[in-house]
Amino acid sequence: MAILKAFKGLRPPKDIAEKVAARPYDVLNSEEARQEANEYSLLHITKPEIDFEPGIDAHSPKVYEKAKENFERFKREGFLIQDEEEYLYIYAQTMEGRTQYGLVACAAVSDYMSGKIKKHELTRPDKEEDRMKHVRITNANMEPVFFTYRAVQEIDDIIEDVVEVEDPEYDFTTEDGIGHHFWVIRDNHKIERLLELFSQIPATYIADGHHRTAAAALVGNEKKENDPAHTGDEEYNYFLAVHFPDDQLRIMDYNRVVKDLNGLTSGEFLKRVRESFSIEAKGSRAYKPDHLHTFSMYLEGEWYKLVANNDTYDDSDPIGVLDVTILSKCILEPVLDITNLRTSTRIDFVGGIRGLGELQERVDSGEMRVAFALYPVSLKQLLDIADTGNIMPPKSTWFEPKLRSGLVVHSLE
Repeated sequence: MAILKAFKGLRPPKDIAEKVAARPYDVLNSEEARQEANEYSLLHITKPEIDFEPGIDAHSPKVYEKAKENFERFKREGFLIQDEEEYLYIYAQTMEGRTQYGLVACAAVSDYMSGKIKKHELTRPDKEEDRMKHVRITNANMEPVFFTYRAVQEIDDIIEDVVEVEDPEYDFTTEDGIGHHFWVIRDNHKIERLLELFSQIPATYIADGHHRTAAAALVGNEKKENDPAHTGDEEYNYFLAVHFPDDQLRIMDYNRVVKDLNGLTSGEFLKRVRESFSIEAKGSRAYKPDHLHTFSMYLEGEWYKLVANNDTYDDSDPIGVLDVTILSKCILEPVLDITNLRTSTRIDFVGGIRGLGELQERVDSGEMRVAFALYPVSLKQLLDIADTGNIMPPKSTWFEPKLRSGLVVHSLE
């Protein structure tokens, strides 16, 4: 059963909350972070290389040390102030008129280690170690991870009651048009009931942030193993997460662009594609897939609708039925010779938030030769895969909106 814990959050004062809030460390590069960061931005802690000259190694010891230095300065100067009591929090996001409500709480390291927090992606050791160093040196979870769970009506009702009765602590819209709303749950009865309800949920699921989750849990486990006085009550036994009910989330498409046709002419390539798909030319107007096993392809100024043949997938196979698997098995591997999505330099991935225009532009510019748009993975598919212990192919899911970091921080002290 899922273990959640209230905590004394470190939060910005209302008047600077929007300035402290920052995009996650892994969705922008160092130069983008330099351009976005103001003096209050959490990016000074999550991407501390921005406080050095461009070109510095972001993984050098002095950069991690700068993260600690900036964190201490943020606390000293009142950019982050710790709540006096342990609370739960609500973080809601509004995008295109739709709002999703997440419960901010500490998840248990023991749940991750035992598999009660389920994952659907593999992690890379180098990325894990980067975030582990960051957690170790700051002794805090600076950024929340994005979890989901199978919706429970009473949890929804309690959250709705708080939202309807109380004014939000923070309420602002970022430059990308996303609304961010944040409440503090101070009522002890509501806190206890929410924790009790979560204790009846068999599992929670990582939606986004596998590397941050692994890093937070592994550092917490390290601290446990290195603490001879360990009792189980220490703050390092928990890490920061926002828990959204599955029926409020939306997964967007995660598309592919490829640099070349592996030596084939366009005609030869189309002939090979027809071995596994029916093809319908759609002309110059962008075509977006509208159901599973249907793809769109952009090649030499023309869009095509591809429909996978029935023998290309198995509905009883949770991985084999995925459109990302079908595309890899039928086109990327046998036709284009792209066998490792994690390491190939001939393929790139484009989140659905950028639209089909991004795919067309990258092909028309000559940077890429062909683009594929996919129908998004469903939440049910994601949860089923995680429940069966399977792992999705790389770059299968794209969640929007992304969580903003800095609205609350969890100290391990």
